Amino acid sequence: MDGLSAASRAALAAADLVMGPARHLALLGGISAPMVEWPVPFADGIARLLAHRGRPVVVLASGDPFWFGAGSSIARHLAAHEWCAHPAPSTFGLAAARLGWAIQDVACLGLHAAPLDRLRPHLAPGARALVLLRDGAAVAGLGAWLSARGFGASRLHVLESLGGPRERIRSIEAGATILPDIVHPVAVGLEVAGDGPVLTVASGRPDALFDHDGQITKAPVRALTLSALAPRPGDYLWDIGAGSGSIAIEWLLAHPANRACAVEADPARADRARANARALGVDRLELMVGRAPDMLPDGPMPQAVFIGGGLSQALLERLEALLPPGTRLVANAVTLESEALLALWHGRRGGSLLRIELADAAPLGNRHGWRSRYPVVQWSVTL
Repeated sequence: MDGLSAASRAALAAADLVMGPARHLALLGGISAPMVEWPVPFADGIARLLAHRGRPVVVLASGDPFWFGAGSSIARHLAAHEWCAHPAPSTFGLAAARLGWAIQDVACLGLHAAPLDRLRPHLAPGARALVLLRDGAAVAGLGAWLSARGFGASRLHVLESLGGPRERIRSIEAGATILPDIVHPVAVGLEVAGDGPVLTVASGRPDALFDHDGQITKAPVRALTLSALAPRPGDYLWDIGAGSGSIAIEWLLAHPANRACAVEADPARADRARANARALGVDRLELMVGRAPDMLPDGPMPQAVFIGGGLSQALLERLEALLPPGTRLVANAVTLESEALLALWHGRRGGSLLRIELADAAPLGNRHGWRSRYPVVQWSVTL
């Protein structure tokens, strides 16, 4: 109770009902209102809460409920005049205050109900992150996960019950034996160290990062393709003929608010694209197994569309009829037939037609010469 503001204490004193997790309810003292434990899973508590609509009800949530908390999940069911929030210091704020870290320079991630792979883009020597975790076992899982990726030398600051009488802070190396008695609620301050592979922030990341069967837009062409697609924060992409998913994955890596749906006819490639997305920390990739134009995503229209496979007259006609003005369309072609089709549509709709010719140095006797790759023709247009 000592950690609550005067406004929060006044709301509790006036409440007809108090709802919250058992550990929060146990910290209250001198409250006369009935208390109801919020059920697990969390979503089951929404209907129970709404059954008391119109009455003064208090919901207890940790720190700032709108930072990886319950706030938005509850507020979306209520009108603006039906609720108010009294945020307290967040776990991130408390952790930064204990560790002396500048929070604007630290990645803050809620991984209590999300995969550890979301950390992957942030793994670089010297980087710092504050991570919310489910329990003590999840701290051990984080240490093993980091070690498996070459970052076992990272420092873990294990932060338990911050801001309360049971607060405890201990530091260990990720690759060391994990502390056996870590209790919930727990967060970790991570100082990354090690020689594991680091994801660059530029598009055209190394091909070796993607599992593929040869059906992949190679790194230099991928960089040019992402440049033509021009991802902006919050944009939605359709990646048609996704192959390994490299274009959609790099689109998602461009900004955390971006979304993408990949369409792939081959189920094995679709599974591979899904695994690549998880491994590179972008588990929000949607994936459809089928062949365009017979299968295209439902729902909202995209801001950009990439055609990496399955290019055809029928597909282009379908997209022309379906997509709204202003949609950015990029198509890559390797075969003569596909090149001819793009040249035809360039003449019809304008845009930019680019021929990409690359060559790699290769042994030639006891010297080296240039070995040409298949040229790629790229058409980009704003519809």
